[in-house]
Amino acid sequence: MTQVLARKWRPRTFTELVGQEHVVRALSNALRQQRLHHAYLFTGTRGVGKTTLARILAKSLNCETGVTDTPCGKCGACTDIDAGRFVDLIELDAASNTQVDSMRELLDNALYAPTSGRYKIYIIDEVHMLSRSAFNAMLKTLEEPPGHVKFILATTDPQKIPVTVLSRCLQFGLKQIPQQQIRDRLIHVLGEEGITTDAPSVALVARAAEGSLRDALSLLDQAIAHGGGTLEESSTRAMLGVVDKTYLHAILRALAAGDGAALAAEAERMSERSLSFESALQDLGVMLHRLALAQVVPQSLPEDDPDAPALLELSQRFAADELQLYYQIAVQGRAEIGLAPDEHAGFVMTLLRMLAFAPVASGAAIAVPAPRPASGAGLAASASSAAATAPAKPVSGGDPSAWADLVAQLGLSAMANQLALRCEMSSRSEEEIELRISAADEKLFDKPYRDKLTAALRRHLGPQLRVNFASGETAGVSPKAITDRKAGERQAAAVAEIRDDPFVRGLIEDFDGSLDDSSIRPK
Repeated sequence: MTQVLARKWRPRTFTELVGQEHVVRALSNALRQQRLHHAYLFTGTRGVGKTTLARILAKSLNCETGVTDTPCGKCGACTDIDAGRFVDLIELDAASNTQVDSMRELLDNALYAPTSGRYKIYIIDEVHMLSRSAFNAMLKTLEEPPGHVKFILATTDPQKIPVTVLSRCLQFGLKQIPQQQIRDRLIHVLGEEGITTDAPSVALVARAAEGSLRDALSLLDQAIAHGGGTLEESSTRAMLGVVDKTYLHAILRALAAGDGAALAAEAERMSERSLSFESALQDLGVMLHRLALAQVVPQSLPEDDPDAPALLELSQRFAADELQLYYQIAVQGRAEIGLAPDEHAGFVMTLLRMLAFAPVASGAAIAVPAPRPASGAGLAASASSAAATAPAKPVSGGDPSAWADLVAQLGLSAMANQLALRCEMSSRSEEEIELRISAADEKLFDKPYRDKLTAALRRHLGPQLRVNFASGETAGVSPKAITDRKAGERQAAAVAEIRDDPFVRGLIEDFDGSLDDSSIRPK
């Protein structure tokens, strides 16, 4: 009978253990130096190697070659422990044996010498499930343990273990295994098993395992069965219920464009394929995190990552503050999706929330198709629709204040607004507008900010508008330059007014004082 991968590829030595190097190093040093403790406690989430580590430690203590950090794996003690038939290794699942009677019976046996091994070893899994009476019964043996007894306790919830027990154990915290190490292990297993695969499938399984190598191997078994003996990305995605990244890319592009109709259409396409919307929000959060990281540290995307070009392109469509906002909304939406009427509604509302809180023009509307007018009211409805969707009238290029007025109507925020305020409108026609910025402010000419300003202008003046940007010599009539100049004039007038005040002049003369101009604020 074929053995499942999680059992077949269970580590049998410290060197085969994945992702727990800090624990392996400490135990190996202790075994080499013969500095043995009578009770060990391994803590960590499911599938990170607690019980496996306990069995390897049991072999290290009972190997016929002597106490060692490299058990031979061939002697009677090692093979019996691997096969689960070593009489001096007693394994207890505390979740099924919580009562004090079971613990007393077990501890009574601890008084007797080992039958065939060097040590009698008790492995108690999920030890936090024991009753208080059972813990009290164990405590006496932990306080005065026989020399031939070793306790190895394992738990996913150390907070529930009494401190009197914790203080008598040597405690090791096992970490969740990094995705890269899980991926490498899965590739090794697949190679040894002779199973054809592709890199995206392995990455999907490694991520779905959430730090548990045992879960990763179990999922790998399922994926192989689902794919008919091979691993292929589309089959693995279907088995895991993972959303195809093309859906997420389309959603992000629609979000960048403020296109509510496209967002709703993508959600509907996902619904038709019965995809998991909770997983979609999780994957969307991961992608937003990667986009934010790509903006700050572009080299964080591995060169061999097939998603790197798409992620770099998408990262240029958003400002940093937008990605932070959308990430928070995605995380919150995933947490609340169980409270929604159904997953589809919860997912769509999360996307619409992103659109509603996006820093876009205040007058911009979500792009949704207009309903077909009922017969008899067609002309009126069409006229109303045309009036609502018609672009605003062009503004003049002859008056610098016209650009300032237009910027005020765009409702931009953050850096896109700063770019607009520093631009001058050097020319304007029905089809085209040219904006110029001084060389000193070129740092604001990043593509994401230009794209946002362009999108806002098109929403306000018409979708066919061409927006050209240039830098160099300016006339000093940008909205910010005008505002700064007026502020300077008001400040100078305020300073002059104070200096000309007879009372102030008298104080300066009588007390040989001076006037701090920076302390003066215009009304």
